[in-house]
Amino acid sequence: MGQGIGCPEKSRKSEPALNQSMKKAEDGEEGREEAVERGDKQLRALGGVADLNNGAIGLYNMGLSCCLNSLLQVFLMNTHFTVILRRIRVPTVPIEQKKSVPYQMLLLLEQMQRSKRRAVYPQELVSCLTWHNLKLFVQYDAAQLFLSLWNLIKSQITDGQLADRLTTLYTIWVQEYLVCQKCSFETRRDSNMLSLPLPMFNSCSQRLKTLEDSLRCFFQPEQLTDNNMCLCEQCERKTPCLQGMRLTCLPHTLTLHLKRFYYKKSSWTQKISYSLPFPQSLDFNQILTQEQCHPDAKEKVSWDDVKCTYGNSHTHWSETAYLLVYMRKNPQ
Repeated sequence: MGQGIGCPEKSRKSEPALNQSMKKAEDGEEGREEAVERGDKQLRALGGVADLNNGAIGLYNMGLSCCLNSLLQVFLMNTHFTVILRRIRVPTVPIEQKKSVPYQMLLLLEQMQRSKRRAVYPQELVSCLTWHNLKLFVQYDAAQLFLSLWNLIKSQITDGQLADRLTTLYTIWVQEYLVCQKCSFETRRDSNMLSLPLPMFNSCSQRLKTLEDSLRCFFQPEQLTDNNMCLCEQCERKTPCLQGMRLTCLPHTLTLHLKRFYYKKSSWTQKISYSLPFPQSLDFNQILTQEQCHPDAKEKVSWDDVKCTYGNSHTHWSETAYLLVYMRKNPQ
């Protein structure tokens, strides 16, 4: 997971990424016309992700690429991401341009903005991803594909400041801790992730009914006893411990991964598609305890106009969304 950097500026409100992309950013940075040199020509990206007078431009399926297409739309509908994309250093050698994922995404963004059709073919980008071993005609897990695509983008951005901005935009910071139950000695380790993998069942295999329940379950500490005891540096022996994770800092773009697979003791895997409603607002101070929430993350994060649900009685499992992306509102 890349390098560690400072926390992004905190803001009180957030909203779904799709809504954020449909309006101009307040700081005006996204609203200006950006130009990126491409040889002796200028590649121009005009403010938004698509020409909103024509509606959002879609992507054609090129062979089980529906998961990839959805992720590309998630990236390209994020105006803060496209601001970073427009500032990349374009490779000067044609073969390197063909292998550059950020550059090919920029070309696709340009095509989506300027096309008068309802959808375009992302063949150049798909060819580029294939060169990096992301093949067509393969059914990918969206969360894993999201991680692979993000890592490719970041590794190929040569400008260090832009790479840092990309990290700040998506990275969730947490603190892992281990507390000895005999002497209360605590060890801590800071870490980060691109998405929170939220469970659909608790430790007793009971179904979780709300997004808040999933978040509480994820941050619920675990008792390590018997054969799972850990070595305490202060006691100098293995002792019962409490292992958990604290939320340290939320990014501007928060990705929640609902774990749709349930593994039973018989090694049988079940795909989950039952309904999990999302609230209109999330207050982490109400969801997490003081122990689970670092002071830097003690702020209200509101979610406006969340209309989606995870599965329902009328939706087939293959039509169920489980990778959720939300953005802060008024990030400054």
